[in-house]
Amino acid sequence: MARTHILGYPRIGAHRELKFAQEAFWRAGADAAATAESQLRQVGAGLRAAHWARQREAGLDFVTVGDFAWYDTTLSLTATLGAVPERFGFDPAQLTLAQYFALARGNAAQPAMEMTKWFDTNYHYLVPEVNERTTFDGGVDWLFDEVAEAQAQGHPVKVALLGPVSWLWLAKAHGAAEGFDRLSLLPRLVAGYRRVLTGLARLGVSWVQVDEPVLALELDAAWRAAFEPAYAELADTGVKLLLASYFESAAGHAVLAARLPVHGFHIDLVRAPQQLAAWRQVLPPDAVLSVGVIDGRNIWRTDLRKALPLLQELHDELGDRLWVAPSCSLLHVPVSLASEQRLDAEIRSWLAFASEKLDELQTLGRALNEGVVTVHAALADSDAAVAARRASRRVTHPTVQQRLQRISTDMAQRRAPFAQRIQAQQAALGLPLLPTTTIGSFPQTPEIRQARAAYKRGELSAMDYLARMRAEIEQAVREQEALDIDVLVHGEAERNDMVEYFGEQLWGYAFTEHGWVQSYGSRCVKPPILYGDVFRPEPMTVETTRYAQSLTDRPMKGMLTGPVTMLQWSFVRDDQPRETTALQLALAIREEVQDLEKAGIQVIQIDEPAFREGLPLRRSDWDAYLAWAVRAFKLAACGVADTTQIHTHMCYSEFNDILPAIAAMDADVITIETSRSAMELLDGFGAFDYPNEIGPGVYDIHSPRVPSVDAMVRLLERACEVIPAQRLWVNPDCGLKTRGWPETRAALANMVEAARTLRARLNLQQAA
Repeated sequence: MARTHILGYPRIGAHRELKFAQEAFWRAGADAAATAESQLRQVGAGLRAAHWARQREAGLDFVTVGDFAWYDTTLSLTATLGAVPERFGFDPAQLTLAQYFALARGNAAQPAMEMTKWFDTNYHYLVPEVNERTTFDGGVDWLFDEVAEAQAQGHPVKVALLGPVSWLWLAKAHGAAEGFDRLSLLPRLVAGYRRVLTGLARLGVSWVQVDEPVLALELDAAWRAAFEPAYAELADTGVKLLLASYFESAAGHAVLAARLPVHGFHIDLVRAPQQLAAWRQVLPPDAVLSVGVIDGRNIWRTDLRKALPLLQELHDELGDRLWVAPSCSLLHVPVSLASEQRLDAEIRSWLAFASEKLDELQTLGRALNEGVVTVHAALADSDAAVAARRASRRVTHPTVQQRLQRISTDMAQRRAPFAQRIQAQQAALGLPLLPTTTIGSFPQTPEIRQARAAYKRGELSAMDYLARMRAEIEQAVREQEALDIDVLVHGEAERNDMVEYFGEQLWGYAFTEHGWVQSYGSRCVKPPILYGDVFRPEPMTVETTRYAQSLTDRPMKGMLTGPVTMLQWSFVRDDQPRETTALQLALAIREEVQDLEKAGIQVIQIDEPAFREGLPLRRSDWDAYLAWAVRAFKLAACGVADTTQIHTHMCYSEFNDILPAIAAMDADVITIETSRSAMELLDGFGAFDYPNEIGPGVYDIHSPRVPSVDAMVRLLERACEVIPAQRLWVNPDCGLKTRGWPETRAALANMVEAARTLRARLNLQQAA
């Protein structure tokens, strides 16, 4: 009998129940903290129970435990191992929920742990901090409690854990001696894993899914060599290990993996179907092969009829050693289509969210184990959906295809090089040394959200909604003027999301009501569905930006989302190359950039925070992606005069290994997140001798901490050691949408004062 299972399930809840309970806990004062924590724990327990029950309802052979976390699974594993950063002074074995959240969000004494993207996804994980003093002597027992909880509900449990080599590879040295090598911690780390696995065995767990996503990367010899000693130590812990890789082919490491004393392997046949041949050649005769044939990263229905022949062939070959699964954790897709009542019926019929993917999995499992005839109706429904999408006239538009054919090389080039442009821009803008700005958004207050909801429900007229948004825009402008910020933004009160807002105004997009996906912590996004050719029917931001500019004599930035980020943060069609879709998006944004310039906007920011996220995981595939990603950005940005200053923004990624491509984008100013890494990310820009202007973030907007003026001055001084002050801007790490006004005012006031302090010091030095 073939078995079915999943690698993980979304934990936020179909209606973001976890998010709201988290945020209530964070808001609770000392008197209400115990009640808020009790309510948070109840919500977590309820979600886990519901998700396990749904897995059993779908006939899965296991429920997956270990995919739940109060903030992030990597952070939770770090807490389980006892590897809590020493700088916080917390006892790992006695870690409270408040302390756990302090690791993720910072507190009055310490900034938060660094956060960055999980491989090529928009999910963010908390980066483990390690040094030669790091220990793995055990921490919280939350994982064991959840296993017991699932067992008490009568479920057969498979535990999911991030594997030791991947955990160490994802970690960063923090407070370590010079020359410290993370791999020196491997014996200690494996001993910590051994304690966890033996503890799970004592609870009666038979299978543990050990995720080693680094197997999809081109690892050097030292990291490849880490696997065998690590897994040799874990071979006799009393549990069977399923070694899981995903997001790309792990075929290059198949021979190595097959030598490990594990009991099975999971591979991603959606992203990398070609790897199956390599794994069939090396699969040990008694090992399980779990094949991911349902897309865990996208929302299109699986062509079940197409998937079945290969599965039947594998089932004949492997028998009960065949497991069938989604390609990766379902964390990356929304929970359920059940609540999507307003979504276009035709497009809805093409989709499968996490819950529906469980049904697809059940159909495949029954077809293998009971015969195709038992799932005839489900297969017929799948056939109809696939055929309807393929034949739909809504997907392709001849006009868009013709525009793509007319793209020329000179459309992706500025008229003059940066050295000439910047002189013209400085003359036009008249900005001081170390100009201050923000990344774009200001607090999305309850009043803003209530007005938007009322407008969508039809309870607020279009004119009344416009008046309210204009009042919010004016407040944002006046606040910035009072703070003495140099280049202003309109605050984006009218925008629900930086991708969704633009997608709503473009052809080729569809939108959900409840299609939420966790990005980090309590932050959820609702990726739009990019199902067809993209076209801009009319200007999207011009009138709003023109109105904001009319309120002030200071430069007002036009704020747009770039083509690569529009692509990456959408659920993208899979029936044409991603490059083609990116160029369609670039043409639409190019028209908006040109219309903003015509409206008198001299500074235009085209955000590309997902630029690095789109990189293929294997370096050998990078050049092709970077070529079309840079081309798409330049196509969007380069249709303006030299005096128009183009900004871009990137955050929460490692950029140093793609700096030539970032430089090739030729944005006049780039702003980046650097505060959590204490300007570490800026070092690469300095070593590369990045030629254009740059704004390293001086405070972390994902933490409620308000950094002091002195702290920001120290960061700016550090920045000046790397980049000449004449090419530096001063700004936060990211947008301020999730913050409240009191902390925003306080932090921006300190930021402006820090810029003023260092500006005066530098001017005195120059005068001397």
